[in-house]
Amino acid sequence: MKTALNRFLLSATASLVAATTALAGSSSKITVKGSDTLVILAQKWAEVYMAKKPETKIQVTGGGSGIGFAALQNNATDLADASRKIKAAEIAECIKAFGRRPTEYKVCLDGLSVYVSADNPVKELAVEQLMLIFTGKIRNWKAVGGNDAPITLYSRENSSGTYEFFKENVLDGKDFAASAQTMPGTAALLQAVAKDKNGIGYGGAGYGAGAKHLAIKKNDSSPAIEPSEETVIKGTYPIWRYLYIYVNPALDKGEIGSYLNWIRSDEGQKVVTDIGYFPLPKHLRE
Repeated sequence: MKTALNRFLLSATASLVAATTALAGSSSKITVKGSDTLVILAQKWAEVYMAKKPETKIQVTGGGSGIGFAALQNNATDLADASRKIKAAEIAECIKAFGRRPTEYKVCLDGLSVYVSADNPVKELAVEQLMLIFTGKIRNWKAVGGNDAPITLYSRENSSGTYEFFKENVLDGKDFAASAQTMPGTAALLQAVAKDKNGIGYGGAGYGAGAKHLAIKKNDSSPAIEPSEETVIKGTYPIWRYLYIYVNPALDKGEIGSYLNWIRSDEGQKVVTDIGYFPLPKHLRE
């Protein structure tokens, strides 16, 4: 009887230890949704972080900044990636959903790049020329020093933060030309431009394989500036911006809080550089 009881107690103890161990090692899941500009960086952050902490699972999807904000409002994502600042109406929807405005984190810098085919002889454009090209006022490359050929425009969908940023800061709020071909993501846009000797498009600095970026002039009398860490941090490159992550403040703790802190750490910011974006200056990481 005593032996049977001992076996029972040992078995119960072992089961309790196993259950406790399983609970302690249970995985955390973090969902990330939003900006296509950020998606390759967000995926790399997730990959590096999960290698350090296998018990944490991070799921990353794109769709555009607007899609990320909608998911945040609907409590359908933990983190919303964005290539633009959140709008007042989106803040109001978040307050309706979870009672507070979301916390905004700047996570890196981007020199929004203008891409053309590697075969295009044009090397630089002024911001005003970009506005005239993308609004359809300039339609031939010859007008900006290129070949005598029609310009093919490639743009992002209107749920994209990059689309909105470019429209506001380059087109001065004007509409894109009706002829602009809408692409579902920056990668697709770059692939199209790389294959089209007369194409032009725009996207984050972390993209660009197969195409070339142009140096950009603030105006006709300004020097043409390449997007680089120095020119973006100093603000001399004319089309720079912050990239962001937004989170419900109630979720900004535990593993999600640790992940956000890691993203802004030296290790997380090294991933930024590896992907081709530009790290936050240290004074902006606190």
